[in-house]
Amino acid sequence: MRRWCDQRVPERVRDQVRIECEEAARHLTIVECRAPWRAELGSEWTRLPVARLEYTRTTGTWTLYYRERTLRFRRYDLVPPTTNVGELLDELDRDPTAIFWG
Repeated sequence: MRRWCDQRVPERVRDQVRIECEEAARHLTIVECRAPWRAELGSEWTRLPVARLEYTRTTGTWTLYYRERTLRFRRYDLVPPTTNVGELLDELDRDPTAIFWG
């Protein structure tokens, strides 16, 4: 997962933007991180959750979710749950509906 995140952003601009993965017990959250751009807003990087991959133990599958304007995650129904996380990452890369990366 970390390799996938690193490959999303060219090394020459990683001082301005990064893609990271936050790990939890049953899900992974893909986060876009941006460097501070106005001094009066502080020195913290902004973090914007982009997608979530949720694991279901009973089926051994991963499901892809997108983040709505309401900040809630909704199931992305163009790709079925799968045991292969790579399939979900490929869909994130393709982003045919521009729902993840705009």
